Amino acid sequence: MRAFVTGASGFVGRYLVEALQRRGAQVAACCGPHESDERYLTVDLNDAKALHEALAAFRPDVVFHLAAQTFVPEALRAPIETYRTNALGTACLAQAVRASGDSPRVLFASTAEVYGARDPGEYPLHERLDLRPANPYGASKAAAEAILLAESRSFGTDVVIARAFNHIGPGQKEQFVVASLASQLARIAAGGSPQLLVGNLAAARDFLDVRDVVAAYVALALRGERGEIYNVCGGSAVTIRDVLRELIAIARVPVEVREDPQRLRNADIPLSVGASHKLRERTGWAPEIPLVRSLRDVYDAARNAAAVAT
Repeated sequence: MRAFVTGASGFVGRYLVEALQRRGAQVAACCGPHESDERYLTVDLNDAKALHEALAAFRPDVVFHLAAQTFVPEALRAPIETYRTNALGTACLAQAVRASGDSPRVLFASTAEVYGARDPGEYPLHERLDLRPANPYGASKAAAEAILLAESRSFGTDVVIARAFNHIGPGQKEQFVVASLASQLARIAAGGSPQLLVGNLAAARDFLDVRDVVAAYVALALRGERGEIYNVCGGSAVTIRDVLRELIAIARVPVEVREDPQRLRNADIPLSVGASHKLRERTGWAPEIPLVRSLRDVYDAARNAAAVAT
């Protein structure tokens, strides 16, 4: 496989590149124009000409499109920039893929945020539901999905959409909830203040380990059906409160849990859990890493980072 990966320097992208290389794939690992790292090919999603040249030079079999602004609070702060990157950037990539003439498959990493908040009877969420994004991030990804599906129907572009639910793992930025909790606990274990700041602990999420997520992306690139959408999820939800309890048990440190108004979102979706039957039946994929192992790995990585910082 010759794989062109946008967003390769990001949390999920790094794991995907490693997984592809372990399979013997040739990988063009791409980062954004504001990054400088010799390990990556710099591409600007809003520069269709440069994208076309990069694709024409590499001639991939599969384009894994992961590059995006993915943090919901940042999308709320800067919606236009989020739409420009996530929706218009995807349109530029689709045009460049079409212009390349090589007809690579495009595996698009979308999000469960496109579903928005739902009635209780609609859970677990499935791919046939209408889309009701509740924030600019979800809206930008819903728009990108529509763009790619239109490209598929109008021009025959080989598109597969993967709607990933919440994923976690070592190396995730601290702005995301599980990484934040683990990092705070690691600093407490290293002798820091016992106060642990939290947001909405009642929210329930369908967490997957990032290594299982990228395994699903690879499986869909190889065996997904053209023009189809697949949920990438585990099929069960756990509250942030229960995640915190497990992390505290792993860390074995006394803490003072304090609610932080800065960590609360007005538009927070109370429950997100999906059905992955379609993905499993098409590809044979199944998650292999249980939540407890993921949380232990996340905490161990946070402890190592805290040790380096001190």
